[in-house]
Amino acid sequence: MTLKNPIILMAGTLVLLAAAAAAAILRRRSGSTYRGGILAAGTEAVRRLPEYIRRRNLYRVLSALLALSLAGAAVCTLLLIARPYKTETVTSGVKKRDIFLCLDVSYSIYELNYELVDSLEEVVAGLEGDRFGISIFNTSTVLFVPMTDDYDFVISRLEILKEYFRLQEEYMKTFGDYQYLYEIPDEDMERYYELEQLLNDTEAGTLINNHMRGSSLIGEGLASCLYSFPGLDDDMDRTRCIIMSTDNSQQALTKPLVELKEAAQICAKNDVTVYGVFPEQQMFDSTDDGADYESSMKEFKRAVESTDGIFYLAGKTTSVSDIVAGIQRREALAVAEVTVTKETDQPAVPYFALLVCLGIAGITGVILKR
Repeated sequence: MTLKNPIILMAGTLVLLAAAAAAAILRRRSGSTYRGGILAAGTEAVRRLPEYIRRRNLYRVLSALLALSLAGAAVCTLLLIARPYKTETVTSGVKKRDIFLCLDVSYSIYELNYELVDSLEEVVAGLEGDRFGISIFNTSTVLFVPMTDDYDFVISRLEILKEYFRLQEEYMKTFGDYQYLYEIPDEDMERYYELEQLLNDTEAGTLINNHMRGSSLIGEGLASCLYSFPGLDDDMDRTRCIIMSTDNSQQALTKPLVELKEAAQICAKNDVTVYGVFPEQQMFDSTDDGADYESSMKEFKRAVESTDGIFYLAGKTTSVSDIVAGIQRREALAVAEVTVTKETDQPAVPYFALLVCLGIAGITGVILKR
């Protein structure tokens, strides 16, 4: 047991000793000096009486007990004021994770997104204590799944996204080559409107003001996902990471509020690691939107690695499932046991001793008074 304020105990003990010494001196002086009163003769015979001797001895024992108990109570009080404590190292379990899936839901990477969502279903099913969220974006961002540990709910939402990306594929393969609505054959119009409605049900809110602002605003999508973490400013015993898929083919019509580089810097500042998943060139070129594959890839790679994350290129040599497994392994290594050294007050023993001393002093004082 260690004291936080040992000086209080030392100083208090010296004061008690000085007070005891002064009391003893005064008692001796007062015992040898006649200070008035009625003098009695022949008391020697009374002092030899057995009853007198018994009561005198009892009085001396009780007086000594009262003095000791009061002294003990004073010492216990000093100990409590000095704050006894102990230092201990506590392992509070395994550090948990907050994981956000950040998806660019523009129609250019539906195949990559489908595979990523499909692979993550198994990961989510195996989570324990971690939390998972989903953010989707195009022109604007939608919090598709707030951070939660309700894994059944997350998996059900991942299933909805899988169907959404399957519908994107059908839309692009069936209607992607048409520039104008009147070019679509009459017999396909019914399916066209059905697909539009089904797609709108999922992507609602991701294209707000897209005719003015453009599409695939990558930096805004990442920054919005970052600020969806609960308690971002708190010092939590959790690691935070974002798994982001995009082709980084930004089609901005006005200057975005946040560019990708700036969003990555904010992630790094908040200790959020970004794992980037980028499509192979064949998928990238299929959109024919004029973006340069190499420059888009290198910019995204630099942004991801600036957060201490890893850039993954999905393709024939590296499957999306392998990428997810790699992220899972790396994150598992990052969440070791949480060990905390803390100081714990230990007032129980001196407090109990104080109560005992006060109890003895009270009982002894009552008996002496009688």
